[in-house]
Amino acid sequence: MTTLFISDLHLSPSRPDITECFIDFMKNEAIHATKLYVLGDLFEFWIGDDDNSDFSMHIQKEFKALTQLGVQCYFTQGNRDFLVGKRFAKQTGMTLLADETVIDLYGRKAVILHGDTLCTLDVKYLEYRKTVHQPWLQWIFNRIPFFIKRKIVSKVQTDIKEEKQSKSLDIMDVTPDEVISVMDTHHVDLMIHGHTHRPNIHELQTSSGNSTRIVLGDWYTQGSILVYDENGFNLKSKPFQYP
Repeated sequence: MTTLFISDLHLSPSRPDITECFIDFMKNEAIHATKLYVLGDLFEFWIGDDDNSDFSMHIQKEFKALTQLGVQCYFTQGNRDFLVGKRFAKQTGMTLLADETVIDLYGRKAVILHGDTLCTLDVKYLEYRKTVHQPWLQWIFNRIPFFIKRKIVSKVQTDIKEEKQSKSLDIMDVTPDEVISVMDTHHVDLMIHGHTHRPNIHELQTSSGNSTRIVLGDWYTQGSILVYDENGFNLKSKPFQYP
């Protein structure tokens, strides 16, 4: 029995190297797992479940093939794909999770999340996040013609990229006190998240005693996979093997 975790793939047609690495992972590694958790930012940007492009359908078919084999797949929305919804879940066979979810990992309780909400110093981003997560706003956006949504998203992406260049790395990293607060709230000694693109294993003290925070890496230059089983865990990289 093995549980896998991935995040921050940022899949897009413009990065076929990442897509090929992901597909190789799905066909040769994920099929042997019991469960697969995708902790957000699977896509560079998900415009909506009405995206029926060849690229979108290809990725969805990979997950559908995996769930049909009996591998349980779970999805936590990230800051790039917060519009992934029920239609996507139905078409892939995946289960959508809340922003923070407590799971059992072979007898050890863990809280899993994308990780953006841990960056409390990035006040401007959290205000933006609060706005775009308004149900009424998403309801309206989901009913706009797809080609118009694409233009809106393109503008948002440009603005985000420009703003990110002016932010310090500290602002975009997690706030230690918030990490402890979330772990204490859920009474766990293990946290798993992505978002920061800083793969690492951190040891810390919480109300539960000695605790661990595992940060998943992005897939910009190589894959990043957390393998967890009854014997422990291994945060490993997966090299790109394609030109």
